[in-house]
Amino acid sequence: MSLNKKIISLIKRKKMKLAIVESCTGGMLSSAITSVSGSSKVFNLGLVTYSNQAKTSILKVPQKIIKKYGAVSVQCCLAMVNNLSKISNSKVCISITGIAGPNGGSKQKPIGLVYIGIKIGKKVMINKCNFKNKGRIFIQKQTVKKSLNLLAQLIKRDS
Repeated sequence: MSLNKKIISLIKRKKMKLAIVESCTGGMLSSAITSVSGSSKVFNLGLVTYSNQAKTSILKVPQKIIKKYGAVSVQCCLAMVNNLSKISNSKVCISITGIAGPNGGSKQKPIGLVYIGIKIGKKVMINKCNFKNKGRIFIQKQTVKKSLNLLAQLIKRDS
């Protein structure tokens, strides 16, 4: 069974709902989840908040967080997952923010830097990833794969 199918069945068994907010993956994670037949039973909401303006206006990420730490930061990822939890009314929430390249990286925040936030109930975990810069699509696919793996581990652990 594929990882996304396993996640859908785990969430279904626990009678929970899933919501996702993505930035650098542009909807790839939501697509991976909704490619599974029966995902409509658990998938509640998928947002792509690509711009800082979308993060602040839709997700209510405070502008001061983006100004002080940037959109690609632990603080922004945390605000994204916590606020998604409020607006989606879902028990399982995931937020993704990062730099997929080929532009936009810096010494402090290189291309391939991605933060994945997962919230299950009241437990929140932010995972910092530094994917090799093997191109935009590679970074996006690695992010989706890592998100699915983390989600599967955490849902099982939450049992």
